[in-house]
Amino acid sequence: MSRPLPRLEYKEKDTSISESVWSTNYRQLTLGLILIILGPAFETLAVATILPKIVADLGGLSFYGWSFSAYLLAVLVGLILAGDEADQRGPALPFIIGVASFVLGLILAGTAPSMIVFVLSRAVQGFGAGILVSVIYACVGQGYPERLKPQMVAILASAWVVPGLIGPALAGIISDIFGWRWVFLGLVFILPLGIGLVLPALKKLTLSKKVREARTFDVHRLLATAGLVAGAGMTLTGLQVQSVPLALVLLLCGLAIGIPSLRYVLPPGTLRVKAGLPAAIVTIGLLSLAFFGGEAFLPLTLISIRGQNTIIAGIALTAATLSWTSGSWLQANLAPKHGRRMLVLVGLLIVAVGIAGIAIILIPAIPALIAIVAWGVGGLGMGLAYSTISLVVLETAPKDQVGSASASMELSSVLGTALGTGLGGVIIAFAAGTGRSPSWGIAVIDILVIAVIGLACLAAIRLPGRTPQNPA
Repeated sequence: MSRPLPRLEYKEKDTSISESVWSTNYRQLTLGLILIILGPAFETLAVATILPKIVADLGGLSFYGWSFSAYLLAVLVGLILAGDEADQRGPALPFIIGVASFVLGLILAGTAPSMIVFVLSRAVQGFGAGILVSVIYACVGQGYPERLKPQMVAILASAWVVPGLIGPALAGIISDIFGWRWVFLGLVFILPLGIGLVLPALKKLTLSKKVREARTFDVHRLLATAGLVAGAGMTLTGLQVQSVPLALVLLLCGLAIGIPSLRYVLPPGTLRVKAGLPAAIVTIGLLSLAFFGGEAFLPLTLISIRGQNTIIAGIALTAATLSWTSGSWLQANLAPKHGRRMLVLVGLLIVAVGIAGIAIILIPAIPALIAIVAWGVGGLGMGLAYSTISLVVLETAPKDQVGSASASMELSSVLGTALGTGLGGVIIAFAAGTGRSPSWGIAVIDILVIAVIGLACLAAIRLPGRTPQNPA
């Protein structure tokens, strides 16, 4: 994840310009990778829809936020471990471990007797998902020639569209008809279908002895990642414990471990919001914190507070997925004519409008179905801002550090999402523990994430106005 992926030494049977990712040499790997990515994609989009039902069945509202945070923090570990292992020995072994871990997490979730076990299952799923995502993109780097990589990246991005279209609504239907447990157990029989297609191709992607000997395992980065996960976990735990002395100890220890670790794994100057690449890394983290921190509790608002069914909650999430895609295409058309900074700022403001829209449905007099339109607006802003920031990262990173910069961007996004959902869970748990209504907690969350959008705007001011002509 932290270094450019090595080139493989293998012969291509067909090197014609007309060759595509669906040509004979690559068809099996392409189809298998699509099938594999559908598992984490569907699960990510489905869980938010059915989580209110899970909490109602198992109890433990205070663990609501941890259902997301445990998953995302484990994703970080899986990403780094699998990336290093794939660089060292090839992607086959981490792929097997990733599938096994993800399937085990699905089984644990589908049979969970309590919210504690469910949260644990989410961590197991997250570890497997992190490995699978890392392996998938390692396969793109190692298994396809340069001219086919953009096409494959676009296909993998499009693979999220189908789960986005049907995932939340399908999860709601399955939950209402068969029960929420089958949302997890059903995937157990589907995900392994991709193994038979992917594994034979992965075994061919073995690095040459010369390349393996040239690779070095980055122990410091691994330790820094572990420190970051431990620090974030301790900080979130400290915010939830009732004992003030213990809370202070956990908070101080979490910050003492997490901040230096974060400083190591992110580009220099990131914590100072240095102009250019560091500012882009900060902006995407804050944007992810705000957007997903608000989205995680939208189904809770619709189902538990406004009395809607899971299908309506799923449609609201699907609306955001579709509009996110539209925002990405809009960015692609506007980027050549308009400055990067302006596009990001406009996107951030649109996200803020969307969050305000889902906040007002807490008012009983406001029709609940407005949430679908409001979150569609939020998704449009997210597609516009997120895609533009990603473009800034690729444009401003030194040519020999594009891989490292992309990994830092992904880490910042995942960490921001974990903190957003985790802090939201802390607020919900506090509301429940003090006798306040869930409406109060969600209102506080929405106000908080709108304030985070304001911070993201301040960071975005330090982004480049237009495309750098000669990146360092």
